[in-house]
Amino acid sequence: MQPPRFTRDEVRALYDRPLLPLLDESRKVHLAHHPDNEVQLCTLLSVKTGGCPEDCSYCPQSSKYDTNVSAEKMLDVREVIASARRAKELGSTRFCMGAAWREVKEGPAFDRVLEMVRGVKDLGLEACVTLGMVNESQAKRLAEAGLDAYNHNLDTSRENYRSIITTRTFDDRLKTLENVRGAGITVCSGGIIGMGESTDDRCEMLRTLANMEPQPESVPINALVPVEGTPLAAMPPVDPLDLVRMIAVARILMPKTRVRLSAGRTSLTREAQMLCMLAGANSIFYGDTLLTTANPGEEDDLALIRDAGLVAMPPKVSTHHAD
Repeated sequence: MQPPRFTRDEVRALYDRPLLPLLDESRKVHLAHHPDNEVQLCTLLSVKTGGCPEDCSYCPQSSKYDTNVSAEKMLDVREVIASARRAKELGSTRFCMGAAWREVKEGPAFDRVLEMVRGVKDLGLEACVTLGMVNESQAKRLAEAGLDAYNHNLDTSRENYRSIITTRTFDDRLKTLENVRGAGITVCSGGIIGMGESTDDRCEMLRTLANMEPQPESVPINALVPVEGTPLAAMPPVDPLDLVRMIAVARILMPKTRVRLSAGRTSLTREAQMLCMLAGANSIFYGDTLLTTANPGEEDDLALIRDAGLVAMPPKVSTHHAD
């Protein structure tokens, strides 16, 4: 076993650097590995909302909490493909489908997801899903359907994990990512800040991701959106500069990864979002909702991208082919 690429002290030292020199370095790393002015637009749709048996403290879709999100039936394939077509017309190149499940169970619902994946691929979009835990054979079936990416966030550090979620373990998360990777699907995994974690927890989460072999192709950095009825409802808002700092550190540790500025953008000014992009974020979730939380409208995002002198990444045919 080769030693991990990064130690705790190295990541913490990077995080603690003065902000402007940190941004200088992250910008340099970004320009060495990515087109200077390109941002990928991704759309995220909840295909099965609410009623999840997990107890993630941040999540309005947990059946454990009394929130304004109630359990709904799964969308049918035609509805999902229509949403994907609209997303493509608006400029998205990746379409992600989320189901509020603890884990994938074999049967008609999973078969329907496989059909959705095939339909999204037929439109020429990258297809991504987030369905909770998957085993090796399920990951293989997703790969055969043409899935490009699987999202499964670590959420926080191993040490802090139990204080956020008790219905599964940090190692369960890692096992799913291993199954996905083994099936030849790219990994999308990040976390959330603003849940009461320490700076060390933030650094550890990034270090775990950066020490993966290979590193995740996509790392979403989310700011907590506090939701009434969840245990984290009273959390204070995240300092936007903490988000900028997280993105800069993620960019330096994972030079080739697409760093996604994800949930929590509605509480950020345009300037803060531009700073995140300067720090190395080169993807945003696009569309007026993220699963069940609000997101900036498409017009606002297109104006932001234009005013920052950026362009939306053009569509490309996926390089992922199932064997």
